Amino acid sequence: MSLPRILFCGDIVWAHEETKQLFHGLAEVVRMNSPDRADFFVNLKAGGRYEGTVAIYRDNSSAERVGVFDRALIEALPPDVRWIAHNGAGYDQIDVNACKEKGVIVSNTPIAVDDATATTALYLMISAFRHFSQGERGLRSGRWKSDISSLLTHDLTGKTLAILGLGGIGFRLAELARAFPMRIIYHSRRKVDGAPDWCEYFGQEQLDKFLGLADVLSVHVPLRSDTTGLVNEEMIRKLKKGAILVNTARGKVIDEAALIKALEDGHLGAVGLDVYPNEPAVNPRLLEFPNAVLLPHMGTETCDSQKKMEVRALANIRDYLVKGKGSDIVPELRELATKL
Repeated sequence: MSLPRILFCGDIVWAHEETKQLFHGLAEVVRMNSPDRADFFVNLKAGGRYEGTVAIYRDNSSAERVGVFDRALIEALPPDVRWIAHNGAGYDQIDVNACKEKGVIVSNTPIAVDDATATTALYLMISAFRHFSQGERGLRSGRWKSDISSLLTHDLTGKTLAILGLGGIGFRLAELARAFPMRIIYHSRRKVDGAPDWCEYFGQEQLDKFLGLADVLSVHVPLRSDTTGLVNEEMIRKLKKGAILVNTARGKVIDEAALIKALEDGHLGAVGLDVYPNEPAVNPRLLEFPNAVLLPHMGTETCDSQKKMEVRALANIRDYLVKGKGSDIVPELRELATKL
């Protein structure tokens, strides 16, 4: 009897031995080798190279050849595909509504990215408070401290960190920031079960107060239709004057025009950004602000996290094959998964 086939849409870089261990004698691994989207669609059909696929491993690098997993691609998947294991915490490149209609479950890789992304947010926050990035740029250009002023820099001790979305990454940042110590407050759709008392919850009716207390607002919400532009001009203007805005989630969660306007008129004291609305393009206006700490979406760019992400995504497929259901199911599809 032939083994079920797993289609790898994206290269395994770190977890080669783990791949062998997880699927030896259990499944046949097929590498996606389509040069473009058209070829991919043709070979998803009966008789194509990917016939017999029951689960797909995916990372964002595959989009360079076959595009995102939009509705058209999901509808073209072979009928036996019932699981897409996405390598990454953010899964906005997958149309989860189309997956729901087709009965395909999507998993992601939470926890695996928590440390790397949280430390990225921590760096952005520290650098924005202390102007470390600005000072380094000056030093490299031969300007010894001429670009920075103690009148504009601050310690983190005693400041208030407001976390928008207390998931795994947000909570890990909270743990790190508490060491300074900082006051930690958070806003999520609902109070997080098990959150410690030192994480103060502010519900929707307290959102204005939450924003007004923030010395720094760090954004940790997934990109969905209801979170696109969530941090808009109204929300930014409710932050205290001189507050810092940090984003390691997705660029489109923040209204970029409103952010730039608030930098221009001084309402925001600084920003720390690892993500942008139209990556890899970066709005050239952002480059004009010395108080903008900018990174090229490198929140999870460590060998440690990359390997953890690969292994966790692959383990979800193995659990699906062995147990009929993997872990880490994205929220939109958890109800569907209970019916499996």
